[in-house]
Amino acid sequence: MTPPRRAVPVRPVPAATRESAGGSPVILGQRGASGLYADQFEIYHGNANPELARKIARYLGMEPGKAEVFQFANENIFVKILDNVREKDVFVVQPTSHPVNQSIMELLIMIDAFKRASAGRITAVIPFYAYGRSDKKDQPRVPITARLIADMISVAGADRVLTLDLHQGQIQGFFNIPVDELTAVHMLSRYFIDKHIEDCVIVTDLGFAKRARAFAELLDAPLAIIEKRRLGNLDRAELMNVIGDVRGKRAIIVDDEIDTAGTLIEVVRALDREGVTEMWACATHGVLSDPAVERIRDSPLREVVITDSVPLVPSRRLPKVTTLSVAPLIGEAIKRIHRGESVGALFSSEVSFTQEMLLWDESGEAGLDGHAPSSPPAGLPAKPPALAGLAPAARSTSQR
Repeated sequence: MTPPRRAVPVRPVPAATRESAGGSPVILGQRGASGLYADQFEIYHGNANPELARKIARYLGMEPGKAEVFQFANENIFVKILDNVREKDVFVVQPTSHPVNQSIMELLIMIDAFKRASAGRITAVIPFYAYGRSDKKDQPRVPITARLIADMISVAGADRVLTLDLHQGQIQGFFNIPVDELTAVHMLSRYFIDKHIEDCVIVTDLGFAKRARAFAELLDAPLAIIEKRRLGNLDRAELMNVIGDVRGKRAIIVDDEIDTAGTLIEVVRALDREGVTEMWACATHGVLSDPAVERIRDSPLREVVITDSVPLVPSRRLPKVTTLSVAPLIGEAIKRIHRGESVGALFSSEVSFTQEMLLWDESGEAGLDGHAPSSPPAGLPAKPPALAGLAPAARSTSQR
C-alpha cells in the first residue's frame, strides 16, 4: 500500500526574486547558483599605494578591510586576510608600481587568498598597470609581458579588473575577464580650465593622440603632435617633427605616464625652438624614476600635474609638481560596479560630474583652492557620500 504523500508548504517568493516587468526572474546579487554579494563589499590593499586605498575608502564612507601583507627575510611574501569575506564583493587596490615585481606578486597572492577564502567576487583595482609598454612584439624574440601579467591575474582568480589609463587600449583585450578602464583626462582638463589657461595648444605623441584629442576638445584648444621614435631599448626617444602651429602660444604637454622625464624634456626643448612661450605638462601616472625629479626641477616647465595613481614619496615632491587624487573617480567606479550601474556614463552623459570630482578633498570640506566651496558640485556632496542601500561590514584600519 502506497503511503499518503505529505503536503509540502509553499514558501512565498522573496521580493528580490520576483519577476521583472519583462517576465524573467530577477535575483539581486546572485552569481550563478550561489554567491550572494549584493549586500556587502570590502576594500583591501597591499603595500603599493595604501594611501590611495584609504582615500578611496574615505570617499565611500568606510574603512579598508584588515589584512597582513609582508615579506619574510627570504623575500617570500605572506598574506593573511583577517576578516570573514565569504561571498562578499571584494575590491583589491594594488597598483603595480615600485617595487614593480613585488607589487605584482602581492596582488597575485592576495587574489589567491581571497579566492581560497570563498569571496563572492574579486575585482583587481590596478590604478597603474606596469609592463604596459611591452604590449607587442616590436623586435625579434621578445615577450609580450603585458599579456603575461593579464594571464597571471586571471589565473590567480580575479573576476574582473578596474584600471586607469592603460598605455595602450588593446591591453584590455589581453584579459579573458571584464575590464573597466577609467581615464583621468576629464579631471586633468578641469584643472587647467579652472586655472584659466587660454590661447594654448595641446601637445602629445601619436600613442596618446586619441585621448589627447578629447583633452583638447574639453579645453576648446588645438592639438599638435610630436613625431618621435624610441632608440633601441633605452629610456630615450628621438624627436622627429612637431606637427601643428605652436609658435607664439602656450602649450600643455599631455601623456599617460612620466617615467624618467627624458622624452618630456626633449619635447620641451623642441617646443622652445618652435617659439612656444610657456609650457605645462600633465600625465595620469607620475612614476618619476631617477633622474626625473632633477630634470623637471631644472626645466622651464611652469607646472607638472600628475595623479596619485602612483605614490609620490616626499623626496620626489617639488613645488612645481601638483598631484590630483583619483580616489573619488575610482571610488565612484567601485560603487557602480558593486551596484551593477554604468561605469561608462562617467565619461559620457555624466562627464560634468566626473570633472567636478576634482573639487573633492579627503577632509570632505576643502575645494581646489583649499577653501570650502560655496555649494557642493552637482551630484557630488562636499563630504564623502553614504552609500544608501549598501551594507559594508564594520572595519578597522588595515594592518601591515
